[in-house]
Amino acid sequence: MQLKKGYRFWRGAVRLFSKPMRTQWAVPYTGEPSVFIANHAGALGPIFMCAYFPLTDTLHPWMNAQVLSAREVPAYVRQDYWWPPDSRLAPLLNATLPYIAAAIMPPIVRTAPTVPVYHDMRVMRTLRESLRVLKAGEPLLIFPEQPSGYGSHHAGLNSGFLQVAPAFARQTGQALYFWPVHIDLDKRLFDVKAPLRYDPALPLSDQRDALLSALASAIHPQT
Repeated sequence: MQLKKGYRFWRGAVRLFSKPMRTQWAVPYTGEPSVFIANHAGALGPIFMCAYFPLTDTLHPWMNAQVLSAREVPAYVRQDYWWPPDSRLAPLLNATLPYIAAAIMPPIVRTAPTVPVYHDMRVMRTLRESLRVLKAGEPLLIFPEQPSGYGSHHAGLNSGFLQVAPAFARQTGQALYFWPVHIDLDKRLFDVKAPLRYDPALPLSDQRDALLSALASAIHPQT
């Protein structure tokens, strides 16, 4: 993958102005078709994964498609609870910050090797691009937690990302591996657990609950 100059610049800036993160692997990564599943750890989790994770030069993060559009960013910011909704400054932030973000975020994010995630009829674009990335031998990065308010997420995970596994198996005959990553900002650590293998011989419905439960427990070890 050829990284864009803008992405390399912003990644370098993050490395220059933040402390490094180290990576701890439960088992060695050997290049199998993989999706890394991580807890969000606030806004910094995705940023640090793209800046410091060992596979950053080939990693393709899923990104909400709203963030790529200046027109859609304000609504995305408001629904994602970027500030305490009951604070005195909430009305001012609600009237200003979404539009500042709309001017800044899309130009930066468009330089990253993202897979845009759509939540409407365009969802097939997300699936097709994900399969293209995986068949090229490069991993995906997904943050499947559902926001539950300012600075928090539900313990359960959105399940839609699992659809990539049977689609990949149908097209390639290969199994997809899901690697749970617990991002610990206090310890400056990416704790990569042993991967979970999707079994192409079984329907997704027979594996969904077990995969989601195991992934949720691995990326939320304290719960």
